[in-house]
Amino acid sequence: MPFKPAKWPRKLRSQEWFGGDSKDAIYHRGWMQNQGFPQDLFDGRPVIGICNTWSELTPCNAHLRDLAERVKNGVWEAGGFPVEFPVFSPAESSLRPTAMMFRNLCAMDVEEALRGKCIDGIVLMVGCDKTTPALLMGAASVDLPAIVVSGGPMLNGYFRGETVGSGTHLWRFSEAVRAGEMTAAEFREAEASMSRSPGSCNTMGTASTMASMAEALGMALSGNAAIPAVDSRRRMMAQLTGRRIVQMVKDDLKPSDILTRPAFENAIRTNGAIGGSTNAVIHLLAIAGRVGLDLGLEDWDRLGRDVPTIVNLMPSGKYLMEEFFYAGGLPVVLKRLGEAELLHKDALTVSGGPIWDEVKDVQNWNEDVILPTEKALTVSGGVAVLKGNLAPNGAVLKPSAASEHLMVHRGRAVVFEDIDDYKARIEDEDLDIDETCVMVLKNCGPRGYPGMAEVGNMGLPPKVLRKGITDMVRISDARMSGTAYGTVVLHTSPEAALGGPLAVVRDGDMISLDVPNRRIELQITDEELTTRLAEWQPSVERPSGGWAQLYHDRVMGAETGADLDFLVGCRGNDVAREAH
Repeated sequence: MPFKPAKWPRKLRSQEWFGGDSKDAIYHRGWMQNQGFPQDLFDGRPVIGICNTWSELTPCNAHLRDLAERVKNGVWEAGGFPVEFPVFSPAESSLRPTAMMFRNLCAMDVEEALRGKCIDGIVLMVGCDKTTPALLMGAASVDLPAIVVSGGPMLNGYFRGETVGSGTHLWRFSEAVRAGEMTAAEFREAEASMSRSPGSCNTMGTASTMASMAEALGMALSGNAAIPAVDSRRRMMAQLTGRRIVQMVKDDLKPSDILTRPAFENAIRTNGAIGGSTNAVIHLLAIAGRVGLDLGLEDWDRLGRDVPTIVNLMPSGKYLMEEFFYAGGLPVVLKRLGEAELLHKDALTVSGGPIWDEVKDVQNWNEDVILPTEKALTVSGGVAVLKGNLAPNGAVLKPSAASEHLMVHRGRAVVFEDIDDYKARIEDEDLDIDETCVMVLKNCGPRGYPGMAEVGNMGLPPKVLRKGITDMVRISDARMSGTAYGTVVLHTSPEAALGGPLAVVRDGDMISLDVPNRRIELQITDEELTTRLAEWQPSVERPSGGWAQLYHDRVMGAETGADLDFLVGCRGNDVAREAH
């Protein structure tokens, strides 16, 4: 019988593939039916893609297959046709040289899949650090109705009566071993307690930070960020997300409607309030670039400087994501920001309404987890953006994770030319270093590593650790894990591999850090700096072929989000010409 599409407010994009009785339409519908899909599924109902970063090699996302089934249930209930497909899954814990090198590859995979496939709307299944920004970047460049569902954090860890935060205690226990305060056998025993359930890091690391950013941006349903991975309410959230995306397609509610400047300003302030990862800086800059927003480091400093850090979670505080959820989660934080006039209350969300409507009536169930403003961990939270002759394009530091006594500091530089040099020398008892020094790591930026690995929070020398010292000023063009802590200056730009001033720092140079005044200075004369830069020769070789070469040649600086230059902007979702 003739094919007759169902009535919708407008012609669905998927009907370019499935509509009518042409040879091409029958070709597309016929092949889909070899999976057992009845013919009437192609009658004009919205086709909802479920873009899944599930992978057993991405442990944080290994449970997303189950969540995808819950999303499908919701799509079916709302009258849509769900279809699941995989995309590249950059895993923070197992991908070398670093997952960050592949964030843009994942975003490219997502963008081309969304544009080329027969879908009307998309559910973005995310979890591990880079999957959230990558999928948001790809979706923003295509601008089909899109919504995020996160995998959620794992449950609290416990070791010998102590609450253990994934990542954060890895760094602490590792330093304890190197200081002689913990045995290697005890470290191995603690290993099993760090990741005791499915889910991403249970600290306010990058995964939980980016889940919070997705919610603060309005790209996820309210409450999505903090529900533990194994809590039944995570599955409910997935099913509700499946229902919601169908209505979003009907309303033609797209990322470009939601990812506005007010939305990004809400996210930046939220990051300050939660003590979020410095990685959020790079990721939000990259997402903003995909929607054509002129967002810069100055916005991060301006908007976050006066935001108190009120979420008492590791690595800045003492609790974990499980307690954050029980206390009320991100909606409570957003309500606090709104009450302080630090939230654009009318910013649109995937709910179809303003963000304030989602959070204005929530309650805080634990004021030791989500603190009153007068008990904030850091009165001036957010991310401090530093500039000076050592970082002309900027560098960042997380005040809530730093040591107060080091926020203004002057010290002698101890320089490591790259990560291999650091590893070769840091254990040497003859290394000329003490706690007053400034550790400098070069050639670990976007081009230098390559990929800008999370090595900026360099472990301290054992002879310093044995004194009971737990923090020193550290400077690099690298990133650090959102689970890490310390007085660590990151993302120094231009990076050393491009001949930025960091490249010409020498052992013995004096460096001054002044976080309150947002300055980082190499204390040599302008003439000496000019001479050194003129004599500098690159030491990082260009990769020969493959993604590594493309990344090296086209990656932009950290201060812009480290996207590839040709991926910036929204290219839309026009249906490609039919080939059959």
